[in-house]
Amino acid sequence: MAEQRHAVPFNTPTANSAWRQCWLRHRQIRPSSRLPATLGGLCLCLLVLAFSSMAPFKNGSSLSLIDSSAANANGKTKRETISLSLPAIGSSTSAIKDNHDQLPNSLSERSLAAQANSDLNSQASTNSNADNSNEPLAEAVVAEHQRFAQPIKPGDNLSMVFDRVGLSAREVLNVVNSSTEGKALTRMFPGESLEFVINDDKVLVEVIRRKSLLESIHFTRKDEQAQFTVTTHTRQPDIRVVYRSAKVSDSLSMSAERANISPSTTMNMANIFGGVIDFVLDVRNGDQFTVAYEEHFLDGEKIDEGAIIAAQYVNRGKTYNAYRYTDPDGDIGYYNEDGISMRKAFLRAPLDFTRVSSRFNMRRLHPITNEVKPHRGIDYAAPTGTPIFSTGDGHVIASNYNNANGHYIFIRHGESYVTKYLHLHKRFTKKGQRVKQGQIIGQVGSTGFSTGPHLHYEFLVNGVHRNPSTILKKLPKAKRLKSDFKADFIASITSTQMQLASNSSAFKLASNQ
Repeated sequence: MAEQRHAVPFNTPTANSAWRQCWLRHRQIRPSSRLPATLGGLCLCLLVLAFSSMAPFKNGSSLSLIDSSAANANGKTKRETISLSLPAIGSSTSAIKDNHDQLPNSLSERSLAAQANSDLNSQASTNSNADNSNEPLAEAVVAEHQRFAQPIKPGDNLSMVFDRVGLSAREVLNVVNSSTEGKALTRMFPGESLEFVINDDKVLVEVIRRKSLLESIHFTRKDEQAQFTVTTHTRQPDIRVVYRSAKVSDSLSMSAERANISPSTTMNMANIFGGVIDFVLDVRNGDQFTVAYEEHFLDGEKIDEGAIIAAQYVNRGKTYNAYRYTDPDGDIGYYNEDGISMRKAFLRAPLDFTRVSSRFNMRRLHPITNEVKPHRGIDYAAPTGTPIFSTGDGHVIASNYNNANGHYIFIRHGESYVTKYLHLHKRFTKKGQRVKQGQIIGQVGSTGFSTGPHLHYEFLVNGVHRNPSTILKKLPKAKRLKSDFKADFIASITSTQMQLASNSSAFKLASNQ
């Protein structure tokens, strides 16, 4: 008689499932031989427990057991050898699938057949009792589903997470092999979590991976099959537009924080007005600003903040307005009330909310050499690690290190302009890389010839150093909105424009009292 071998893991989360399945097979036999088989099953389990207590198993260990519970075609008992051996689930997906394909279906098929016969006998008995009684049939009891949330812990693999809710390695394979999203489950990180839906029969109904508060991926079992369908569920948040105003009394960031405006929204506002206001040199106490932005709510709770819809900044008595507009071509931008883009060719400063420690000066006393030398740029003092932005679109022509400049980046913008960024703590770009205006290219540091953390910023026009604080005012003007879109733009901002003006006026009146 040819032996049949079934592979099941030792010292892995699936070992217990293997013993339970062997025990189930010894119970699902003919009534006439149930007692001997039951005793045999008990002996088998005791033997395994004794053996495992003598020497711990390692991944890849195996043990062969003789199973005589299955009857052949003649009704006689046949011998069947079960070899328990399988690599840990932490192996590659392809290795797991190969082992899965080698598993015969005889175990599961006989278990399902025995369970089906048991259900039929139970149903027949119930029907017989019902026929002999005048009482109405009781309503069928629907199995309730239980939900278990399992976090991914350091050192976990997927089989360990499944095992904690009592699921076998076969279920891991069924879910992983269901789709590309299933294979992605093997690459989850600590801090993420999975949600399991299991019915009263201990059958996995669904696995849920929540990628965010608004998006989740569901792996749902097809009826009684071992196959899973994959669907992505997306929830739409409740969006509310709020208007908040503040008056600068010490710094822009602190004034915004007191008005319950988040740092991210404050920085977004600074980026919008960055082409017309230098938030390092131009901001003054008494400046006033109002910002209208989205807040996202889910189930009544705020989850995050969205885009700025409109903003107004009054700097030294001059008012600047910006409105978010999506044109018929699908392009999104910010424009003033006349349809002129707020986006200039260059930002007025390469970083936010700092101070100038040394200005552009062709006859400056060098702080290290004590020699009078030209200072061909502006020094912005800021803590180490402060983000540095590219002031315009361009491509990196140098990203390197030397003793004088420390870590430095040079960016060319078209044919005429070059910007330089010196003494960086870290560089996030490489030579030849294209960058966008406002993109973070590095961090403030104190490398090279430097007396403290700062950014040295230079601006060159046709190879000649120019004062960055004044040259930007002479650069080409911003683009206007297409004339075909002007009427649609005016119509779309009218109500927001009125609300923005109303809130700004009310705040100004209240702050002057």
